[in-house]
Amino acid sequence: MIVFPMAGLSSRFTRAGYDRPKWMLPLAERPLLDWSLLGFREMFEREAFLIIHLDMPGVAEFVRERIAALGIRRAELVPLANPTRGQADTVALGLDAAKPDAAEPLTIFNIDTIRPGYHPPAVLGSCDGWLECFDGEGDHWSFVKPVEGSADRAAQVTEKVRVSSFCCTGLYYFGSVKTFRDALAAEEAKPSAKELYVAPMYQHMIEAGQDVRYGVIGPDEIFFSGTPDEYQAALKNTEALRRAFPD
Repeated sequence: MIVFPMAGLSSRFTRAGYDRPKWMLPLAERPLLDWSLLGFREMFEREAFLIIHLDMPGVAEFVRERIAALGIRRAELVPLANPTRGQADTVALGLDAAKPDAAEPLTIFNIDTIRPGYHPPAVLGSCDGWLECFDGEGDHWSFVKPVEGSADRAAQVTEKVRVSSFCCTGLYYFGSVKTFRDALAAEEAKPSAKELYVAPMYQHMIEAGQDVRYGVIGPDEIFFSGTPDEYQAALKNTEALRRAFPD
């Protein structure tokens, strides 16, 4: 199952004068939502997509229209009446409604991100958790610190604490729904922040001896649109976006 949590208020966009949720905004003749979903199009035929959104007028109809236009075969929408305590809480509420099997693998993708041509790496079948990263600047990301001498094993995962240059793209994997729920329970019992982020849940898994891995992609393999500045930058880079999604 692939989960798209999109129950935020888009407050930065509202303050900047935008009149709709950010994932409805146009980019290269499509809404932003299309581009985020299209990164997973090789899975449209076989994977279950769970989209969690705030129950606002017109939202469900818009999302269903885009799902049909893109040809996603198995999709479930979960409307939420109120904002949540954070992305991890949004995912948990969606899972409560969808009721997937506890053993089902779980991928979470940040709707603020466009990730062309995602292919699940082979390691997903043999680890408890996995995060995708890029080598980047700034301190406003989630970060992964590698195990010394390892090319893909995580020693530490933090939220907005720069412990390495490996910044998370917003793509998170848990070996099962149960693994996610157990890690969330650990984060709720010993929270790392006021908001329930997904990334710090992996730190509890590491401390419990679970196998948490990471992968690294190039910064040119991903586009960001979660802030007004990022959206404006994406509008200026539409040719690169189109090249990243060949027909």
